[in-house]
Amino acid sequence: MSKYLIIYERSSTGYGAYAPDLPGCAATGRTLERTKRRMTKAIEMHIAAMRQDGDEIPKPSRFDLVEVA
Repeated sequence: MSKYLIIYERSSTGYGAYAPDLPGCAATGRTLERTKRRMTKAIEMHIAAMRQDGDEIPKPSRFDLVEVA
């Protein structure tokens, strides 16, 4: 099982999300919870399609969080 970084962004109508390691994989929703559910499904479908097409599945990037005052 792999864990991919997901970026969530708030908009005037809800939220958007994308996975930097999976170009083209994105989701939107009116609430953060709905966007998270849709993004999980989008990643599952994206990887399934890549496997079906015989594409190499990208390894998740390493990332770090930085705390600033």
